[in-house]
Amino acid sequence: MRRTLRAIVAVGLAAAGSIVTVALGGTASADTQICEQYGSTVIQNRYVVQNNRWGTTAQQCIDVTSNGFEITTQNGSRPTNGAPTAYPSVFLGCHYTNCSPGTNLPIQVSQISSATSSINYRYVSDGTYNASYDIWLDPSPKRDGVNQMEIMIWFNRQGPIQPIGSPVGNATIDGRTWQVWRGSNGANNVISYLAPSAISSANLNLLAFINDTRNRGAITNSWYLTSIQAGFEPWQGGVGLAVTNFSAAVNGGGNPTTPPPSSPPPTTPPPSGNGPCTVKYTANSWNGGFTADVQITNTGSSTINGWTLAYTLPSGQRITNSWNATVSQSGQTVTARNVGHNGTISPGGTASLGYQGTLSGSYSNPTAFTLNGATCSRS
Repeated sequence: MRRTLRAIVAVGLAAAGSIVTVALGGTASADTQICEQYGSTVIQNRYVVQNNRWGTTAQQCIDVTSNGFEITTQNGSRPTNGAPTAYPSVFLGCHYTNCSPGTNLPIQVSQISSATSSINYRYVSDGTYNASYDIWLDPSPKRDGVNQMEIMIWFNRQGPIQPIGSPVGNATIDGRTWQVWRGSNGANNVISYLAPSAISSANLNLLAFINDTRNRGAITNSWYLTSIQAGFEPWQGGVGLAVTNFSAAVNGGGNPTTPPPSSPPPTTPPPSGNGPCTVKYTANSWNGGFTADVQITNTGSSTINGWTLAYTLPSGQRITNSWNATVSQSGQTVTARNVGHNGTISPGGTASLGYQGTLSGSYSNPTAFTLNGATCSRS
């Protein structure tokens, strides 16, 4: 289970000059040791290796090699029903203003012609941990702070831990079947691909995972890939865990997509194709907050050109940010309007939107929806 508390390190990285023993931008020699909380160094003049201890005050050290790293000290411990102690990792791209040398990330998803990676892990029999590969995306070309979308590829897990959220199905990618989980950690949305058994090495088609996430309505082609990272999340133990080889490449050459406008263009003539429709509303809630994914399906025989979805949120829910729609809230009444790229819904087609909000009291779903004034059924 992941909380992106490991990503909430802006204060530490802002002071990176006093934290990092090996200067950022330098090249690590064999077996360079990093024990500083957010210490990092560069390998192959291309990738960044980071200690990234954020969930404990206990010491963690990694030995950096020319191809990866090994955990040599890990004294922290966290209960398995919460966040791990750290995410020591190697990455390409930008993580909290720390960008790998010469990176072409962030890059818009529509511009990516290929994204590949090779990874080798070494596991140990003691401890509770996962081996996870992270792909981070955001609606903007973000180089600092928390991104809105995290794709996790779980290569291995040991102990009573699981991805965030709940299982939503399976996906076959790179010739393997993955169990797909979906949820939120309170800071960003997460889609996880869980391997049924441990994988020690793989050549990955990262674009296939990105495309599957897009097809689930979590992102669009106008979003940006900001970083790709491989490492471990230890809850207990983990000494000897290693990334023995890591390489990654993201190539452009696709078709740039103009980001959707911040507000939808006026619709002339007025929206047409008023139903029938169904709405699937999937939410994840926690103490003080929630996220919701909303999928609209056109069950009629006419194309919907421009749409406005209206409904009432239960008391105590307040939307704070949204994606794939322009969402406004007056009291408990919510109005969600299409943005430029998803205003047309053909018969049998779908459009998706999502948002994050605050929660006071117990959580419940809205029960009634109208699309362009027509009542929708629930699916």
